[in-house]
Amino acid sequence: MKKIAFLAGTSGLVGMQLLHQIIKDSAYDYIISIGRRKLALKHDKLIQVVGDIASLKTWDLEEKLRAEDIGGLMYPIVEAIQEKTIEIHAFCALGTTIKAAGSQQKFYEVDHDFILNYALWTKNLGVSRFLVVSSLGADPQSSVFYNKVKGETEEDLKVIPFDYLGIFRPSLLLGNRSQFRFGEEVAKILMKPLVWFKLAKSIRPIHDFQVAKAMIYHASQEKSVKVEVILSKDMQRF
Repeated sequence: MKKIAFLAGTSGLVGMQLLHQIIKDSAYDYIISIGRRKLALKHDKLIQVVGDIASLKTWDLEEKLRAEDIGGLMYPIVEAIQEKTIEIHAFCALGTTIKAAGSQQKFYEVDHDFILNYALWTKNLGVSRFLVVSSLGADPQSSVFYNKVKGETEEDLKVIPFDYLGIFRPSLLLGNRSQFRFGEEVAKILMKPLVWFKLAKSIRPIHDFQVAKAMIYHASQEKSVKVEVILSKDMQRF
């Protein structure tokens, strides 16, 4: 067994791309997907663990894995995690919008609390590398609430002693969302010329699969730094 990948946020743009790309990546033997409900997807490498994300810190992973087990097939995974004989990476694509959340308080719960709880939970399970989708403009001192929350989340993640923390700050994401966002669609139309003519790499929209590829790439590289911020312009090449 080489590596296991934990993945949270699979229902979103980048999360779904991460799932499909990690499934195809021979470096990972299994993907443990964390979510509120199961995806309509089955694969030999995919293990889906579901429950209330708000109480993630209290989840007993062994208990949940055994509940999904058929014929003891997951015993080697449980044993490897318990004995810390396997390299484990965690990918986080959790996130919402204030409109979808319903309030700033609910938005903060998802984009800060859920992410921090997931990070702490995976760290306790032996995760060495944590890779998270943040946002262009993330700044804990920002006067924009969205950017402020993203910045606070980044700062709080830095306190957790992972061997490597990769923070990915994409610009406007291009991809097929399950939910229609009017303002976002207008912005995509207005900014599409930047993509066509490959202008303004720092702010031009970026495809969901580019972000996912960048995250998987950085997870596999030797790193001399503990914390790294990867900007949208640096993900454009993937």
